[in-house]
Amino acid sequence: MEIEESELRLDPGFADRFDSDDRRPNCQLYLISPPAITPAFVDTLAAALDGGPVAAFQLRIKGIDDHAIAKLAEPIQKLCADRDVAFIVNDSIGLAKRLGADGVHLGQEDGDAREARQVLGPSVQIGVTCHGSRHLAMEAGEAGADYVAFGAFYPTTTKAVEHQADPSILSWWTTLFELPCVAIGGITPDNAAPLVSAGADFLAVSGAVWNAHSGPAAAVAAFEKAIRG
Repeated sequence: MEIEESELRLDPGFADRFDSDDRRPNCQLYLISPPAITPAFVDTLAAALDGGPVAAFQLRIKGIDDHAIAKLAEPIQKLCADRDVAFIVNDSIGLAKRLGADGVHLGQEDGDAREARQVLGPSVQIGVTCHGSRHLAMEAGEAGADYVAFGAFYPTTTKAVEHQADPSILSWWTTLFELPCVAIGGITPDNAAPLVSAGADFLAVSGAVWNAHSGPAAAVAAFEKAIRG
């Protein structure tokens, strides 16, 4: 009888049985764009980057064609390059190649890491959404992904939540594998600490920054404080 992954519950204290890896870099912030933006968004992003360290920015725009996305992307990509922030394209290997992006993030229906590597070359960062699945994460690693993303960890309005992840998957992953992992889904400065403690290498955030009443710079500063504890 085949056993479903959901039946193989992780022990929340799994990672406690092993020595912690102090060589792993500190957790970093990974910004994801709102699902719709205007040309003025580049100024909003600049304000966010003024708030504190950001490792990567993912352009995730829905409902318009690649030509329109490419036009919006140009000043954003330049800003990211000027600020030493990795510029990642969501979903589209073709658009990532067209823009000369630093990376591409693939959902489970957007192609695989092997295809992306063949098209984009050895230096481009490839991320893969793995939901709450250890099996998908290991497959992504074997296919040559540069990072895996787990989530959603909390309720979110940015996109429909079909898969719920438990923080224990971060501890399991970082205990056994060197490949970085990203935590995503409903993360705010107030609920980030357990994910950092569990071992997330990156926190992927969107609405908590762009919709913050205090503004994007203050939100990024609050995340930096939460990450540093």
